[in-house]
Amino acid sequence: MTWDSFIYFAIVSVILWAVASILALRSSKKLLPTLFTLLGLGIFFTFIIGMWMSLERPPLRTMGETRLWYSFFLPVAGLITYQRWGYKWILSFSTILSAVFIIVNIVKPDIHNKVLMPALQSPWFAPHVIIYMFSYAILGAVTLVALYYLFREKKISDKTRIMDMTDNLVYVGIAFITMGMLMGAIWAKEAWGHYWSWDPKETWAAATWLGYLIYIHYRLRKTSMNKTSMIILVFAFVLLQVCWYGVNYLPSAQGRSVHTYSTR
Repeated sequence: MTWDSFIYFAIVSVILWAVASILALRSSKKLLPTLFTLLGLGIFFTFIIGMWMSLERPPLRTMGETRLWYSFFLPVAGLITYQRWGYKWILSFSTILSAVFIIVNIVKPDIHNKVLMPALQSPWFAPHVIIYMFSYAILGAVTLVALYYLFREKKISDKTRIMDMTDNLVYVGIAFITMGMLMGAIWAKEAWGHYWSWDPKETWAAATWLGYLIYIHYRLRKTSMNKTSMIILVFAFVLLQVCWYGVNYLPSAQGRSVHTYSTR
């Protein structure tokens, strides 16, 4: 199996995921969306297995190979969330995110052979990043809900429904962030010999995690106010932005953070 065949497997998989997304939006039954999603995952994973056998090693050494796993696990995470919480739009969301990485792999064939630094070739790196990305996407979506609430609070009739949806999305996001942090700790132990070094990105990751925990604990109070809850959410998302890409511009991260790979 070579990269020349990738486009055919990718197109079929994305079409199946798109069909699953449409079916999920139009029907209350989960069977057909689930089957189409699983079929697409099976076809995509067939390519991964074929490449694995062709390379005689796990496809985790180059940027292109790593993006294969991103493209595969995002629909997996979307399907799990859809099955557990029943949000119909989540399959569309995960399909779009996956399609972005697939398109990058198709239009930029040069990344297929761009070898990652040894630390990034760990089998724990790809799931760590994938889970983080999915949690960022979920928390980005819930931030839009928070902003909508803050700007249109007086015109919203069913505030309880929006707050319940917001709570559930935050639970999903914080669950995935926690899993991502744990996998990142295992990866760091394998790559650098320690679980946590408190470099700038890790520090802001902890701050982000605590920000969303503050929201959860505040919401559990009987005296909690909806507007204050949404403000906390927006603040937590600002922390997430610093953790995600803002850390690359922090003076404290330049030259000493293990997460600023371009400088190493």
